[in-house]
Amino acid sequence: MKYIRTIMMIVGGICLLGIGCTVQNQESEINLSELKQSDNNIRVPHNDRLHMSTDQRWVKEEGHQSDLIRLQWTAERAKPAIVWLDEKGMNKTAIISHDKANNPEQQDHKHISFETTMSPTGEYPNQLFTRFEIPYDTDVSEIRTHSSNFNVMSGILRVAGERGTNRDIQFSVAGKENETITRWALRADSSEEPGDNSGADMQFVRFDDDGKVVDSPLTIKRSSGNVGLGTNDPDTKLDINGGMLRIRDKYTPASSTDACSQGQIAWDDDYVYVCVTENKWKRTGLSSW
Repeated sequence: MKYIRTIMMIVGGICLLGIGCTVQNQESEINLSELKQSDNNIRVPHNDRLHMSTDQRWVKEEGHQSDLIRLQWTAERAKPAIVWLDEKGMNKTAIISHDKANNPEQQDHKHISFETTMSPTGEYPNQLFTRFEIPYDTDVSEIRTHSSNFNVMSGILRVAGERGTNRDIQFSVAGKENETITRWALRADSSEEPGDNSGADMQFVRFDDDGKVVDSPLTIKRSSGNVGLGTNDPDTKLDINGGMLRIRDKYTPASSTDACSQGQIAWDDDYVYVCVTENKWKRTGLSSW
């Protein structure tokens, strides 16, 4: 029985490598006499499945007893993979973990990647292409997607963090070897949260050519909803830290009762107009000096 379980482990590994195996279902033992080997494939009865289970924990000191299937590379540029094929035997999707890139001139990949084929009518028809990758051997993984759109359907896209830390969605420019340099960030900032609905204010942050913070040209206070342009501490609904406010286009109300909403402002060559209440304008003259 121990020997049979060992064979099942080996076959399971080969099966997950995507080289064409199937195994007896969970209600029966594998029949070694039915194993057939040809063209580097081990095949077992069609439409059956491999069922493995464990009651062991994942504990390093105990040899990771719960890792029922192990895929190992034995050459530095090997890529052990789990591959799915279509009915014609063509590669369609894969999960691959590897250390080195195919091209020795590229930097080490050191990641697990999820891959799908490119368009059959595109520039690289039917080639497996990395869509999602998670690096290893790093304390913080820079998870990346490639030629992929990310959609949240009827759910939440959330950026969480400890109080007192910035929580950013960054917009960057891509460089060589997946290097990125930040240009803008939408940030919930690190301002303290004393418990009165204040702190963690929203900011638009801009960065210089080297990816260093320049300033926060727009801030929204969480406590009040006040908007600051050029200031991180707006004390009115709109607080502009600058010498001028520009309204580009001229507008002349047809009369003092022309349609308007309270608070609207307009100007032309001779007057500044203010809507003081609904459909009621007042104006003051302009003069040179």
